Order: sequence, then structure tokens, then C-alpha cells
Amino acid sequence: MTMDHQTAGSQGVRVGLIGCGGWGKNIARNLAELGALAAIADPSEFARSLAEEHDVDYMADAGPLLADTSIKAVAIAAPAKLHHQLTIQAFAAGKDVFVEKPIALDVQEAFELQRLASQHERVLMVGHLLQYHPMFRHLKDLVREGKFGRIRHIYSSRLNLGILRTEENVLWSFAPHDISMILALMGRAPNRVSATENTVLQTGIPDTCTVNMDYGTGPKAEITVSWLHPLKEQQLVVVGDDAMAVFRDTKPWAEKLVLHHNKVTWDGTRPSAVRGPAETVVLPEGEPLKEELRHFIDCVETRATPRTGPDEAIPVLAVLQAAQTSLDQGGDWIELTSLSGLSTDADAREPAAFVHRSSEIDEDVEIGANSKIWHFSHILSGSQLGENCVVGQNVMIGPNVTVGSGCKVQNNVSLYAGVTLQDDVFCGPSVVFTNVRTPRAHVERKDEFAPTLVKTGASLGANATIVCGVTIGKYAMIGAGAVVTKDVPDHALMVGNPARQIGWVSEAGEVLGEDMICPRTGAAYHHLKAGPLESAA
Repeated sequence: MTMDHQTAGSQGVRVGLIGCGGWGKNIARNLAELGALAAIADPSEFARSLAEEHDVDYMADAGPLLADTSIKAVAIAAPAKLHHQLTIQAFAAGKDVFVEKPIALDVQEAFELQRLASQHERVLMVGHLLQYHPMFRHLKDLVREGKFGRIRHIYSSRLNLGILRTEENVLWSFAPHDISMILALMGRAPNRVSATENTVLQTGIPDTCTVNMDYGTGPKAEITVSWLHPLKEQQLVVVGDDAMAVFRDTKPWAEKLVLHHNKVTWDGTRPSAVRGPAETVVLPEGEPLKEELRHFIDCVETRATPRTGPDEAIPVLAVLQAAQTSLDQGGDWIELTSLSGLSTDADAREPAAFVHRSSEIDEDVEIGANSKIWHFSHILSGSQLGENCVVGQNVMIGPNVTVGSGCKVQNNVSLYAGVTLQDDVFCGPSVVFTNVRTPRAHVERKDEFAPTLVKTGASLGANATIVCGVTIGKYAMIGAGAVVTKDVPDHALMVGNPARQIGWVSEAGEVLGEDMICPRTGAAYHHLKAGPLESAA
């Protein structure tokens, strides 16, 4: 026994195992090696012999185990149809719960478990095993760091001549792991799901299944599962613009994760594939199940939120349920939002950003929901765009530029380092921002970059030039072709070269007359002594 295992056991967490079939025996072994296995509850003789092997208490049913106050947590590896009921009973007995996948068979049941866990202040963790695989965790980190560029496609296959279930089909038996991984890589659930199947052996129990997941204008994902395949295959393929990866869990440890430095480039509107070298990932070996159960024990000890708690598990279940609905309806597309009560973290109520395939998005870029990046634009590293933005053609943003929500940046605009747009800013075609006041091609002046701030609701007309170092006030309007050389007050109307103020505009963009009343909205405005405009309403 390693020192790490001894340390885990010395923490004093005693875990009872409810259910001890083919996978339950692996949970029993790992809990025993972690020094945490307290008892096994299962009516089978196999479970009795396993309890004797590990020198722990044996119960034929879960009642006595749940009544034992010295057992603070349980691991549930019973049939999936019992997960909901047993988890509720465990909460009522004051236990923290690790439950094997799926968390339940219905999304509403899963929401109930989430609510009860919060109400009783219990740890609830779901056995999405591959979230604890060192190779997959490394792959997920690479995706989040932007090493793959824009993700285009994820494909997984889980095939085997496996145990042929009579109560659950291959979708519910095999696919949860792959759905969990894909949602983790994508960062959210898909907009809609479809599934097709083949039923070979038993009426009403599909033996093979293909699940398609549609992310709207974003990437696509698909899963193929079968327990009627002569060879065992567990493969996840990630395809990005800048790199690709193959995670094959059936391979030896040193060959499980291979990065392929292939790229997809665009020449105008035509894509081209560029092959690069392959790189095998080298990581310390670790058993995922042991890492998963160690994480559960740590969460019980520290009251931390599990990596695969209800927030992660419910979207997985929602995809499973949508896929089953699609199977029942002959392969129809099922919108995840049709599942009543699905939380915004689990569904696609906030649409993903759209990025045209001809545009480039560097690493470490954040783009808010429902924003659109059109043809031949480039967002450089460190830049952030809020929600509901529209970026036109041939726009460059960055590096390290912040654009608020609701902004519209039209064609042929460059937002250089130092420029900040607050919310709802309009930049007309070919607006020019500078970053140094006296540029020379042969003189390096990056240390002289001056910040430029465009405040909420301001509008910049076509071909306007904004000299660096100025602040443009809220709801100001800069006329087409104007050259702004100094700070602009809120609501000011500016024209000319250099730009001068000729009036005031309302929040709705209407020029104000002498009565200072907006003709569009009826809002009244007045001057402050210092000059800026405020609403008098």
C-alpha cells in the first residue's frame, strides 16, 4: 500500500457500498485500497464473499448500512433505475453520496436530487469516470487553453462485445461517459440531439446507437456505441483548426493520447489541410477510478463541490434523455430546451458565438454568447468581446482589447491595444483608431501607446478618426469623417477636422433642439454647469 493510500485511509471517511455487480467490485477494491471501505450491501453471494475478502461488514440490503451512523458516505452502484430512490434514502439517513452514472433516469428526478443535496447540505457526486482520467484532463486543459484553435468536430466511439443488458439499452449503458467528455470539451450542452439505433438481439433494446449533437452554427459532435462489436474500442477524436487529438483508452498508457499538429487553413473561402508531426503525451500513470473515489473522499472531508456534481451530471442526463426521445420518434431532432426545467448551465438557451470559418480567433480570447464574427476578421490574444456583439468583415481586434456587450463594429475597423469599448458602442465602416500620436515606421514606440475609452452607447460615424489618449463620453455621436483629438463630453454631437461640438444628442441618438426634449422618446435633458448632459427625467 502506498503512502498516498495510507493517508486517504487515515482521514477517517468510512464509505458503504450499495450494489456490488461487475463494476461494484472495482469500486469495492479501490475503496479498500484507499482505506475507506466500511461495508457492502447487496443480496448476492458474490457480494458476501467480497466483503469477507476485504474484511468489512456485509448486509443483504441497504437498510442496516444506511442506519449505521459510523458510515458517513455511501457509493451506489445498483441498477440505474434505483439510483434516484437510493440517493433519497441516503440523504434522509444523513449520508454523502457517490452514485454511478447516470444520476437518474429522468431530468426532473435529477433536479430533485440536486435540490435535496443542497437542502440537506450533502455531497452528491456522479460517477463520470473519464473526467478523472489524467489523459482526458490534460486534453481538456489543452482545449481550454486554446491549443486546438476553434473546435470543429468531436467524434467518439465506444465498442465492445460486452455484457448484454436486458433492462437498459446500449445508449444508457455506454454513452454517458462520452457525452460527459464531449460536454466538458465544448463547455456546454448542445442545442439539439438526434439518435438512430439498430435492435438486433432483443425487441425494444437497441444494441448499437449513433448520437448526433448539434451546436447551432458551432461545432458538431457524434457518438457511436455498440455492445455487438468483435473488438474493444474506446476512442475520442478532437478536430480543431490548429491541432487534432486522438484519445484511445484501450491503448497502453504511453500511447493513450496523441496530439496531431495538423491545421486547417483558409485561402479566401477554400479550406486546406496542413499535416504536421504527431506527439505522444507522457503523463504519470494513474487509475481513473481510484482518482475519482479519492476526489469523493476529499469532498466529504472538506465539503468541497465535486467536479462531477449535479451541475455537470444533469446536462449529461438531458442529452441522454433527448437521445432516447429521438430514438422513440424515429431519429427526429430534439431541442434540449424542450426538457422543462433544464437550467441555463445545462442547455443552450444562450446561443454560442458564431465565427465565420474565414476568420481567425487566437488563444486566450473570450467571446460572449450570441455574438457574431463575420468574414476575414481576426481577434487577437487576450481580447474579450461581450454578448450580442456583431463584428463585420475585415475587422482586427487586439491584442488585449475589451469590447462590451451589444457593440457593433462594422467593416474595415481595427481596434488596437489600448482601446476599450463599453457596452452598445457603434463603430461605422472604416473608423480609424490610433495608438501613438506621432508614429514613425522606423521608430519603435510601443511604450508610448495611449489608452482610448469609448463609453456606453456612443456612435462613431464612417471614416472617423479617433486619436489615441481620448475619452468619448456616453451616448456621444461622432460625425462621419470627423477627427477626434480631445475628450468628448457625454451626449455631445461632434463633426469636422479637428472635431468640434455642434450640439447634443439624446440616448436614442436624436439631435436635441432648444427645448432639450428627445423627439423620439420624449425624454427631457438639461445642461450641467460643467457642460456634460444629463437626463432630467
